Amino acid sequence: MCPNCGAIIGAGESVCGQCGAPVMGAVVLPHRPIRDAEAMRFARAILKRPATFTILLLVANIFVFLLMTFSGGTENYETLRLFGAKFNSLIEQGEWWRFITPVFIHINWIHLLANMYGLFILGPYVEKLYGSAKFVVFWIVAGIAGVAGSYFAAKYGMHEGFMGRFLFRGGDGPSAGASGALFGLIGVLFVFGIKFRHELPDGFKQAFGTGMLPTILINLFIGYALPFIDNAAHIGGLLAGAVLALFVGYKRPHERAGVAFIWHLLQALAILLVVVSFFFVARNYTGAPPALPEDINAAAARVLGGNERDVSAYFEAANAGQQAFVQAVSGNASGAQAAIEKLSQAPRLDDRAGELSDELKKLIERARDLSAAEKPSNAKAQRARNQTLNELVSDYSLWQARRLEWIKTSGKKYGIVIQEPAATPQTSER
Repeated sequence: MCPNCGAIIGAGESVCGQCGAPVMGAVVLPHRPIRDAEAMRFARAILKRPATFTILLLVANIFVFLLMTFSGGTENYETLRLFGAKFNSLIEQGEWWRFITPVFIHINWIHLLANMYGLFILGPYVEKLYGSAKFVVFWIVAGIAGVAGSYFAAKYGMHEGFMGRFLFRGGDGPSAGASGALFGLIGVLFVFGIKFRHELPDGFKQAFGTGMLPTILINLFIGYALPFIDNAAHIGGLLAGAVLALFVGYKRPHERAGVAFIWHLLQALAILLVVVSFFFVARNYTGAPPALPEDINAAAARVLGGNERDVSAYFEAANAGQQAFVQAVSGNASGAQAAIEKLSQAPRLDDRAGELSDELKKLIERARDLSAAEKPSNAKAQRARNQTLNELVSDYSLWQARRLEWIKTSGKKYGIVIQEPAATPQTSER
């Protein structure tokens, strides 16, 4: 008789036909094969479950990325704003949905690829261990916690000082991405491996629990080393996932009991929250509708192209605006309206760059109106016109100084270089 499972073993047989344990007489040989068999049974029971919502989340993120790509570009500040990226100032104006929508927004294709690869690797484990209902709740709650972490870190200056920079980094600017939700899955698997370590096969003990520590530490260090990564979102998502896993049990192998009604309800509410949030995005959307380029090469360039295209478009519009202003001041306002429209459609790059574009549009409008005004009929009217013209030129000079200051402080981020030719001290950007 096999002492491992109690099955009867035929004479001369060295392996139990029921549990696979090798035997010699009545003695069971080393236990590793038994543990391996248990691990295989555990893995088969868990991994054969579907991971439907992991795939649906992948599709949803890619779909939003493509919509943004063909609506102005995923690195365009204005597009990020219109699609619901996290801006503290807008959240404080009542746009609460920006706590949810950033979880489905990515800033370039590398950002998307990195997060979707993480979801593809970790998502099925969590969904198969806990079931689809709990998995969806985990993802949305951890994602919201990540955005909230980013919001509070920026709002209260938690990224300042040595420890602040180490733990949080990032400042108050647009923030987006599924990394907070992804860290939530890491937190779930970390706590899962520790909480249920006494009933898990060796392979699962090694993969989860403390086996997740190197992944956590390496990613947090990367977030510290790269200033554009928002570690506050990572920490917020990680803590949320860990807390959820502390109080939620997983679906054990061969467990056939249905998921509690409350989890199906929470799953439906989480999905509804996402849908309602993007409804508000659509209702407040004021940009151009998504438009596919005429040929496949242009489409590929839109997907793979990065910040360089936006920078070029921004400066082309700004240069055209300055030229239109000078012509309007000289009495020719024929190109003013086209320049204003080009500035309106150009990428904003960042908040300050957008403000400078808006200021230039107002200067062009003033110059256009002055050019279209009736010629002075007397000396007094001429003096008034000259005063208006002088004020306009002075305001334009102040605008140029503010623009130059922005280039000096933010130019490196966009690859902008200021050149000053020896012959004529004129500024040339990029």
